[in-house]
Amino acid sequence: MIKTCDVAIIGAGPAGANAGIMAASQGCHTIIIDEQAMPGGQIWRAKSEAIKSAPMTPEIIDGDKLRVSIAESNLTHIANAKVWQIERELDEWVLHFIINGRSEKIGAKVLILATGAREYVQPTPGWTLPGVIGLAGATALMKRDLLTPGKRTVVSGTGPLVFFVASEIRRLGGEVAAIVTPNSRADWLRALPSMSYRTDLLRRGFVWVADLLLAGIPIFWRHAIKQIDGETKVHSVKVSKVSSDWSPKGPARLIEADSVCTGHGLQAASDASQLLGIDVKYQLELGGWVPEVEEDGITKINGLFICGDGAGIRGAAAAEIQGKLAGLSAAKSIRPEVNSSNSTLLNSYRRASRFGMAMTRLSIPRKGFQKLITQETIVCRCESLRRCDIENEIETGAATTNAVKSGSRAGMGPCGGKYCQSTIAKIIADRENQSEEKIAPPTPRPPLRPVSASALSGEFEYTDLQIPKPAPL
Repeated sequence: MIKTCDVAIIGAGPAGANAGIMAASQGCHTIIIDEQAMPGGQIWRAKSEAIKSAPMTPEIIDGDKLRVSIAESNLTHIANAKVWQIERELDEWVLHFIINGRSEKIGAKVLILATGAREYVQPTPGWTLPGVIGLAGATALMKRDLLTPGKRTVVSGTGPLVFFVASEIRRLGGEVAAIVTPNSRADWLRALPSMSYRTDLLRRGFVWVADLLLAGIPIFWRHAIKQIDGETKVHSVKVSKVSSDWSPKGPARLIEADSVCTGHGLQAASDASQLLGIDVKYQLELGGWVPEVEEDGITKINGLFICGDGAGIRGAAAAEIQGKLAGLSAAKSIRPEVNSSNSTLLNSYRRASRFGMAMTRLSIPRKGFQKLITQETIVCRCESLRRCDIENEIETGAATTNAVKSGSRAGMGPCGGKYCQSTIAKIIADRENQSEEKIAPPTPRPPLRPVSASALSGEFEYTDLQIPKPAPL
């Protein structure tokens, strides 16, 4: 017999944690499964237990409040666990996950997916060198371990995260060599009306930029990294101006650095929802391909709910509120007496979404950005496939991400295509002269996370196997 519950939730970030707290408060036996050791997700990541004290930041304060709320609720939190398969057996969801090197499973009447987002990093020559890290990875390193990516760092990318990362590097004692962003000042001015819904975050952003300017750190507006140089580690970075569609133009400028933080927006982590039969649609303002889901987390499949960035990139505040809405919806599907109508939460969710979507629009890579990927640039890191390898597949007739994957193994490595498939879709769209929304994402297959054969086989001794004796001659 497997352990069963009313509501199972995958992900303990702002959306999943609040969905769990809400469902548990309505009397549902609720279990949250999360890959991290502590709840909070990427935005409210807990600091390492090895760090005894650290200056309080808004992220630490909000994350600690959330972790206290979870501890005071009656939900069950399963930490350090990776869900690798989800099945539907009769009227129950069965979740298979790896924990402590073993595969375990639980059953649930209702499933909430709060799988969050993944970062898109634009491939450029040298981006696979040691010392290059994504903006999201850099925030995880700094929030958890209070460590900077290097001694002298170039911070590059789109949207507000570049300024947050640069400010955190300075706060932790590191040196920021430069900030490089393809966004222009005019892009930010156009976003101001939508940003006015969160004046607290707007003020915080102004403080970041003002501090960086006062420190004399150069901000290269409407620029991008053209090449990262080095043999076994980062030595320097070449940056160049970009045009309105973000095509590189003009001579490159050399900046000496030993590390690079780079990132170009977030995309919904929709693999699990696709695997379970939820259709996805292309919504550029939400980060690209997103699952079809209502504001309150309801999907077309009974007993399946989706919330947070996994339903579209609307920001942490919106994810938190949608988690509460999804938790109410899930509870009502089990306990019909629950009142799930909440106009106040819905209005708050819509206001928060306006701010988050404005940030998403700033982060969307434009078409000319693909010109930064040379023919020899690695696109699929796991399989060491270059752009020319991908284009060779397209030239032989591979016009879909699935076809490129089948012919070249792009996306079949340990990351499961999380780093390369978006770039491959952009390359196909460019070569086939189509819009990106015409290039569907590849079909997800289990395992959703890498899983070892030993974890699936369990503990046994080969000497205990009943092996028949050879047949007599």
